[in-house]
Amino acid sequence: MATLTRTRTTTPDSHAFETRPYDLVKEFVIALAVVAVLTTVLAAVFSSPDDKAITMQRWAAAAPDDVVATAVGELAGTTTSATYGAPYNHASEGQKLLGLPLQKWGGVRIPVDSQELVLQPLSGFAGDPRLAASLQLWRSASPQQQQTWATSYADALAKAGGNPAAVPVGGYGPVPLLASSFLQLARTGGLEGSLTSSGNFYGGDQTRTMLLLADGAYLEDQAVAQHLGGDQWGMMNETGNYPGQPWMWLYTFWYQVKPFSTSPNADAQVWALMMALTLVLALLPWIPGLRSIPRWIPVHRLVWRQWYRAHPRA
Repeated sequence: MATLTRTRTTTPDSHAFETRPYDLVKEFVIALAVVAVLTTVLAAVFSSPDDKAITMQRWAAAAPDDVVATAVGELAGTTTSATYGAPYNHASEGQKLLGLPLQKWGGVRIPVDSQELVLQPLSGFAGDPRLAASLQLWRSASPQQQQTWATSYADALAKAGGNPAAVPVGGYGPVPLLASSFLQLARTGGLEGSLTSSGNFYGGDQTRTMLLLADGAYLEDQAVAQHLGGDQWGMMNETGNYPGQPWMWLYTFWYQVKPFSTSPNADAQVWALMMALTLVLALLPWIPGLRSIPRWIPVHRLVWRQWYRAHPRA
């Protein structure tokens, strides 16, 4: 009769292995210090520049004539935001695509009165009876009279090279005083935050502030100087021409070539083109011809050449 024997396995004694002390806390502190030093050094060498924000006060100090011209343009209704259309106003149909007014269809969701970009801050500027009288005169005038005053002063400013002091006396109504008071308010810092409380308790809506800044020439000049212009691939740059969002190159590329670079409907056209390209990419496995490109141009075989050497075709 065969005898079955069971082999017992003995559990090794943990004390039989060689041991050495290990200070986990010390290792953690050393690693933390090394990473902190490397992070600090790399951030100092490769970090993006931290430029100061452009404020109304800085704008008034650097380009006072531009502030005056912008204020007059807002009163005349001739600035970019005043004539933009949706979503701010009904002044134009906006950008179109194949004749379809897509911008207009979006509707006016953020109503902005360009005159109030100037009048609202001035209304809270108490203590000046001349300004109060000028505001009252402006608000009591008809829209046609307001347009005449503001347009006449804007034309006189242009003839004077943008210098308010060189503008001859004329029938400008209260516009010169309103514009000069607006500049004075900007210089004192009183414009900061005056346009952000658009029905918001916390005052965090910067829409009207940005529209006012963008209506002037100063903000655009600063953007171009920092290589952020539309014809400078600015969408994928950071300030100072630092590399920013490289994944945006395909989107901003179209703005550099015709017909998009010269079209007034470039935003709508580029958006439609990108949507079409995205749809083609999503449906690529089902598009005859395009889905066969990898077989015609076998770049993947170069990438995985070792595997293909080991697994030749039958």
